[in-house]
Amino acid sequence: MKKDGRRRAAGSGEDGTPRMGRGRMLLWLFWTNVWISALAFGGGYVVIPMVQRAFSEKNNFLSEEEVFELAAVAQSSPGAIAINLLALAGQKVKGVAGAVVSCLGAVTPPLLLLSMISSCYTAFSGNRVVQAVLQGMEAGVAALIVSVCIDMVRSVIKEKRMLLSLLLPAAFITSFFFNVNAILIILAAGFLCVAAGVLGRHGKGKKHEDS
Repeated sequence: MKKDGRRRAAGSGEDGTPRMGRGRMLLWLFWTNVWISALAFGGGYVVIPMVQRAFSEKNNFLSEEEVFELAAVAQSSPGAIAINLLALAGQKVKGVAGAVVSCLGAVTPPLLLLSMISSCYTAFSGNRVVQAVLQGMEAGVAALIVSVCIDMVRSVIKEKRMLLSLLLPAAFITSFFFNVNAILIILAAGFLCVAAGVLGRHGKGKKHEDS
């Protein structure tokens, strides 16, 4: 068992790749991403707990740490967070083919739904029932985002690294109070972690030479 907390997928090979047949695995990726995309009302962050449930909790294809890492990459990459995350999860599980199939599955539901809505936009925009449903969804989406934030904070705290613990409140303060762009915060945090890692290795190497 690896000591970094990553667990190998149940029923997987030595490299962590699921043993499910290629065709069956790609079909599973497509329909799973169709289901996630069809239910992911409220933006990209809502997708994170759904990916965690489908890929980590139910099938054990990805660890929770890997899901959060992919979410961070999806956040800092151009494009929609949801599509980026689903593509990265598919690539992690089944390579380039998995990423392509995941993208197709992710874009199919919104493409069909928006095509239907655009054809009768006037009727939908003034419908009180539709407006009430959307307002109710906002509350549910807010709760899901809070849940994701709590899980990610717990994951960071488990690392027991002072720099990461300090970056949490620092990132919140710079974003909430100073309205700093999220991309800049992510890049700065990544740079600080890389710099800390390089300095740490340099310090260990120097101590080793002195000894």
